[in-house]
Amino acid sequence: MKMTENIQLNQTRTLVLGIETSCDETAAAVVENGQRVLSNVISSQVDVHRKFGGVVPEVASRRHVERITQIIQEALDRAGVTLDDLSAVAVTQGPGLVGALLIGVSAAKALSFARGLPLVPVHHIAGHIYASHLVEPLAFPLVALVVSGGHTELILMREHNRFERLGRTRDDAAGEAYDKVARLLHLPYPGGPEIDRLAKDGSDVLDFPRAWLEPDSFDFSFSGLKSAVINYLHNARQRGETVNPADVAASFQESVVEVLVEKAMRAVAHTGVKQLVLAGGVSANSRLREALGARCREAGITLRVPPLSLCTDNAAMIAAAGTYRFFDGQVGDLSLNAEPNLPLV
Repeated sequence: MKMTENIQLNQTRTLVLGIETSCDETAAAVVENGQRVLSNVISSQVDVHRKFGGVVPEVASRRHVERITQIIQEALDRAGVTLDDLSAVAVTQGPGLVGALLIGVSAAKALSFARGLPLVPVHHIAGHIYASHLVEPLAFPLVALVVSGGHTELILMREHNRFERLGRTRDDAAGEAYDKVARLLHLPYPGGPEIDRLAKDGSDVLDFPRAWLEPDSFDFSFSGLKSAVINYLHNARQRGETVNPADVAASFQESVVEVLVEKAMRAVAHTGVKQLVLAGGVSANSRLREALGARCREAGITLRVPPLSLCTDNAAMIAAAGTYRFFDGQVGDLSLNAEPNLPLV
């Protein structure tokens, strides 16, 4: 009998503290039995990094040091629990900014050592997939489309904690391309939401490329699209032509969304699954949600999209993913280190 089955049969109350510091959010949460969120506290650094036009790693790390203890205590207080009530502490081990990750890992190791709590390392992408589990249990097998600033991947899951990569970006992630195009259009940081808002006032009238790669490939590539936008803006300025930023945003976004949706649906058809999970920060994009929802309805596929509050980096998703690693006995020890390039599979 698996540990998961044993805990479910005994109806044990499993409380996991999640800690997330992979980039510029200092976050802590308490989740019960892998699904019920008792608290989810996030301290964002967006205002700090906006003046730089992006995340400055050294500044992010320093802010994590300043905030981590207070955020953990706030998460415990909001959940109405103490450290003595916890079953385990889960933490993002990677991928991410190494300095930022180290703050969270160090805090988790300190709690594990001081309180004798099992220490559960969690992959950041796994956390994003489990964000939907906090709303409704994941139904296996499933395909997850993970789209964020650092990742664009298609993942097959046949059961908890089992990941198979179907495709990944070969260059820029979709979220990274959004941020770069936003800077070209002189939009504020973070650029993804700004592009999404601006695109609503524009039309898909510019012929930007779609990178399909090989016919049977589930991989992605967005560097060519980014270059096409750069060339369009440069040439327009050289010719003295007026550029409609809303049309640029809409045309760029439609190119990204079309490729993401088509490849996700191909992966679903290839694997024969009946559930598609959209995950990662870019899952908050309104056009992606709309287009993917329409295609899934046509195909009779269940689409799972987390609420906006769980799309971006948070610790509840880390606690949820960590709970199932804890159930399977996948725990670490005090030699645990941050891994900025940690592979999922």
